[in-house]
Amino acid sequence: MDLKPHIEKIRQRFAEVESLLSAPEAFAQPQRAQELGREYARLKELVATGSAYLRVVDELAGNRELLQSGDAEMAALAREEIVRLEPEEQKLGQQMRFGLVPPEPSDSRNTIIEIRAGAGGSESALFAADLYRMYSRYCEARGWKAETLDSNPSDLGGFKEIIFQVSGTDVFKRLKYESGVHRVQRVPATEAQGRIHTSTCTVAVMPEAEEVDVEIKPDEIEVNVCRASGKGGQGVNTTDSAVQIIHKPTGMIVRCADQRSQQKNKLQAMTVLRSRLLDIKVAEENAKYAAFRKDQVGTGERSEKIRTYNFPQNRVTDHRIELTLYNLSVFIEGYLDQLIDPLMTQHMERRLAMVAI
Repeated sequence: MDLKPHIEKIRQRFAEVESLLSAPEAFAQPQRAQELGREYARLKELVATGSAYLRVVDELAGNRELLQSGDAEMAALAREEIVRLEPEEQKLGQQMRFGLVPPEPSDSRNTIIEIRAGAGGSESALFAADLYRMYSRYCEARGWKAETLDSNPSDLGGFKEIIFQVSGTDVFKRLKYESGVHRVQRVPATEAQGRIHTSTCTVAVMPEAEEVDVEIKPDEIEVNVCRASGKGGQGVNTTDSAVQIIHKPTGMIVRCADQRSQQKNKLQAMTVLRSRLLDIKVAEENAKYAAFRKDQVGTGERSEKIRTYNFPQNRVTDHRIELTLYNLSVFIEGYLDQLIDPLMTQHMERRLAMVAI
């Protein structure tokens, strides 16, 4: 693929967006300004990548000419440069090709993550706490903000369920691959005979919905308030601050109790409700195109086991890309990119194959 015409188009669009953002009326429509800002950031990165790619292509062409110069010493130097430059050309070329695929609308959104204990009883709840800690560390490393919306602790220090919101740049773009069933194999703390048990947790990752995405009519919800329970300060446990919202058409129940303010809990509960309804809506749309697009990450096919964490073997395996790493002790500390990056590459290759460029 000749990328030069595409790089030139990207440069032209970048200049156009830059001009639009510098106009006085640019921020008269906040939502439009936000969209332009996101596009500007994406194009700026692509322009830099495109410039680097063209520079490498030119350097390679020059060194290949030197191979034919007849000068043995220059030819030897050219070969060394070609060996160095060819992998860089492939890497930058792939980044440019991926950049030509239109971004998915939800990728830049903040994200709601729900972790629930599955098979395995108390060990499953402990693993849910491990997953929450893993994601919290990953968010911290990437400079994202993680805020707990609701939790249901277990007796031994785990979580039967925990829901939290992640805010930052390209949060859903990277975390959407975590949706699914996570399986753990290890000796539980409560196991006296040292036997390895298998437990599971489900992880649901949803883009934060905006009011324009999902319409919720006032008569479709029932709002109840109650006193929060569990661990917390005086303001949490002694006031009617917890909020439970029932969505009548679907029977869906959302509860938020982690904030001192009843109003804040209500707003957060509505955010979770919208995101769950948007997730259902997206799943229904994707189902229509399932024959053409098998990429169902984050769309409802969460019954499928996506990853296994085997502690005795220090092994983590992602079953979607058949990739196994023998550094679980590092991975569980929040170093997720070693699996997320390959998953993103596979996803982009599939999208690239479907887009006529």
